[in-house]
Amino acid sequence: MSQSSDASRVGTTVTHRRYVPYSHAHYAGNLVDGAYSLGLFGDVATEMCILLDGDEGLFASYSDVQFTAPVRAGDLLEITATLAREGTRSRVMDFIVTVVGRGAPTADAPGAAALLDPPVVATTATGTVVVPPR
Repeated sequence: MSQSSDASRVGTTVTHRRYVPYSHAHYAGNLVDGAYSLGLFGDVATEMCILLDGDEGLFASYSDVQFTAPVRAGDLLEITATLAREGTRSRVMDFIVTVVGRGAPTADAPGAAALLDPPVVATTATGTVVVPPR
């Protein structure tokens, strides 16, 4: 992709899916700390910068971080970044973590899990990354 600024790049989306391992449970009820979602936002932001600019970029800030539902070990997450604004070196992205599946173990089926319908929005944020000058 060209490295020139192009308004048509706004709206570009990158999505990852990730299973949350039980080793990340931090609190009672297998809850995972909020920093886990922020780390995932960094992963999709890195891919976005590589896609748009051929560089991993550097995270500069987060704003309006909202934790709206729990993330638990055993969850299947979908993490999306959408390019909201593009400056000369800055890229503002909107992020969302959605729980699309959740572990549902029972005594008879300890590995049981189910897809959620509808999925649950767990975390949202806006973040700014910077890339090197072109």
